[in-house]
Amino acid sequence: MPTPQNGTLVKQESATAQGGLFGDFFNGDCGLTFDRANLIDARGRRVFDMTRRACEAGIYPFQLALEAKSGPWIQAEGRRMLMLSSYDYLGLIGDPRVDDAAVEAVRKYGTGTGGVRMLTGTIDLHRQMEMELAAFKGTGDVVSFSSGYLANLAVVSALLSPLDCVIMDSLSHRSLLDACRLTGVPVRRFAHNDIGSLRRELEAAPSGGRRFIVADGVFSMDGDICPLPELVRIKKEFGCFLMIDEAHSLGVLGTTGRGTDEHFGVDTNDVDIWTGSLAKAIPSNGGFVAVSQEIAIYLQHAAAPFIFSAALCPAAAAAVMASVRILRDEPERVERLNRSAQFLRKGLVDLGYNIGGSETPVIPVILGDEVVTTIFAGRLRELGIHTTPVLFPAVAQGAARLRLCVTAAHSLEDLEFALDMFKKLRPA
Repeated sequence: MPTPQNGTLVKQESATAQGGLFGDFFNGDCGLTFDRANLIDARGRRVFDMTRRACEAGIYPFQLALEAKSGPWIQAEGRRMLMLSSYDYLGLIGDPRVDDAAVEAVRKYGTGTGGVRMLTGTIDLHRQMEMELAAFKGTGDVVSFSSGYLANLAVVSALLSPLDCVIMDSLSHRSLLDACRLTGVPVRRFAHNDIGSLRRELEAAPSGGRRFIVADGVFSMDGDICPLPELVRIKKEFGCFLMIDEAHSLGVLGTTGRGTDEHFGVDTNDVDIWTGSLAKAIPSNGGFVAVSQEIAIYLQHAAAPFIFSAALCPAAAAAVMASVRILRDEPERVERLNRSAQFLRKGLVDLGYNIGGSETPVIPVILGDEVVTTIFAGRLRELGIHTTPVLFPAVAQGAARLRLCVTAAHSLEDLEFALDMFKKLRPA
């Protein structure tokens, strides 16, 4: 196995070698200068250095090309591996009911809609899907977008202005921060899940504009849950608005998988705006905003991603509808998912691994050093487990980790195999 030596990776022969991914780019001198005269400035040096070193060592951990559909086990590099980093929380990728719905939608509507939603791109399937989602989430309406990233961008850019202020959890998703930057709305960050810190930021925020609290339901890098009841209480105390990103919560939290509100027993309408992904527990594409009907109407006429970005393709919309119906009819998937996640979390802790404050199927294995983390992912892959490292800037420097994701399709035997491999690789 490769080991770090003087800050470098030792080259090895391995099935994980990725020479084909970048061709001959990293063979010899790439001729990059990383100065202000080029499009790639000094910020690119770290990217190319880390990528070159990983490729030379045969452990480049990203962009593994799957050779068949994803699931608890995948086919890649000509062999079978346990998938332990997929967002397919409910295990619905490849479910014939979802696949059949998508295929039938292609037969009826074709592969695209020929326009944006505001103009010629809306089909009846879009509105049926949005009504199903609104009924499931318990809101007045839902507006869908072609990604969860764009859903967050749509909300912030359409509803807020530089006169307002966003007070955001320090670990909220990058899309939320990018949306604020694009809009020019000032952002104050409160310490992760710290209500005292949130209170201080609210008290220090400029008066006169609207104050908008933003947090994730489940935090994507740490697997912990926002303190929603406390957020609702402080929102009401200060007269603020509250937005929760349910990307990793929908289908994961609550008895029926409705999300963070169901998990805590909070009234859905105590949160002004819910956003989420349709490409995680729901195995499709797209994102959504679940809101009151009046906000939905406004977003349909004022949100740039709705007006200027391509409509969700028919197959994706049909897959969403089929998945929501399965979740509604089979809530036991949520129970099975969380039972399996608890088993893996306990097993990793018993082996001495640091999983932070995870309490969901998102389980970080925090190793700290980026080189050590990348090597660990490579060694797991050689042992038949695919998981990806998360490095700076996705997490803070010194907090590199493997991000494991359990799904309802993982069997107990799958997870026992994973724990056996983690035991084999456990640091002395």
